[in-house]
Amino acid sequence: MVVERPEAKPSLARRLGALVAVGIARVLATQSPARICRVLTGVGAGARPADYGTALAARQAVTAVSLTCRGARGCVPRSIATALLCRLTGTFPTWRVGVRTIAPFAAHAWVEADGVIVGESMPAGYLRPLLSVGPGTVTGPRRVGWLRRVGGLRGSGGLRGSGGLRGRGVPRDEGVRR
Repeated sequence: MVVERPEAKPSLARRLGALVAVGIARVLATQSPARICRVLTGVGAGARPADYGTALAARQAVTAVSLTCRGARGCVPRSIATALLCRLTGTFPTWRVGVRTIAPFAAHAWVEADGVIVGESMPAGYLRPLLSVGPGTVTGPRRVGWLRRVGGLRGSGGLRGSGGLRGRGVPRDEGVRR
């Protein structure tokens, strides 16, 4: 596992803001992609687009206070916390979830500002975004509920378990008693 080293120690106020953002992000990261998109869309409403410097400073503050967000598998909480911390300054980066275009296949979450991936050294075209939430925008599938149906997504419910889609407008199987 690769652990990023924080660039510099942020101020006390910045660390406190980052800790709050990381706490919220860790809870939000356990939710379905649809819920994450809804929350970030609401948070980003009315915000100015973040510039690269602001987004990079937020990402560095997040990685300075959280070992989880520094790790290779902490991309979802790291990207959410970075977006939330940017919002405290009145700006919002573009939050994206996508996949690698080069083997091995893997999902990844990141933020972009000024059209550039923030704080990660990846060549252009290395990632293909599937979902995007920017200041006042959401792109991707009209309904991200399709992600829930493919299963395997943490916190998404999927089709496994008892009544994973019950209560979401999906009728129960006729003739099946539970």
